[in-house]
Amino acid sequence: MSWHERVDAVWADEALDDMARVRAIDALAAERAPGDAQALFEQAGARDSAGLEEDAEPLYRAALRGGLEEGLRSQAVIQLASTLRNLGRLEESLTLLAEERRRGGELQDAASAFYALALVSAGRAQEAASVALAALAPHLPRYTRSVTAYAAELASDATD
Repeated sequence: MSWHERVDAVWADEALDDMARVRAIDALAAERAPGDAQALFEQAGARDSAGLEEDAEPLYRAALRGGLEEGLRSQAVIQLASTLRNLGRLEESLTLLAEERRRGGELQDAASAFYALALVSAGRAQEAASVALAALAPHLPRYTRSVTAYAAELASDATD
């Protein structure tokens, strides 16, 4: 089984508690070269999932500095921003997520969802609703145009 498959197996193992998952991911990360970006990303995610956001943050940053491939880079930015939101660092979270939304890509809707959460945490619920509805609208089988227009109206009202 490849390293990636073993990492996936650890994440899929529902019998592991949070700290056992952290230890298992750390053991797999130790098989990689020091500073390996993907290993750092997995270690950050394990800690984040366990509620150890303060421990996860520097690992996410190191993983991003290490040069993750695009899909993992997007995941790391979103997860770091979520961690920062949980740590009460809302402006930094919003900045990271706004940039990730501008970049586009396959995780743009996920970035929008976390951006909306950060907006709610920042007391900007109407703007958050606008962001969430705008991200949802293209996926609706009907009413796409109406929901898009309502999202724009909410955004306009939020900035007035």
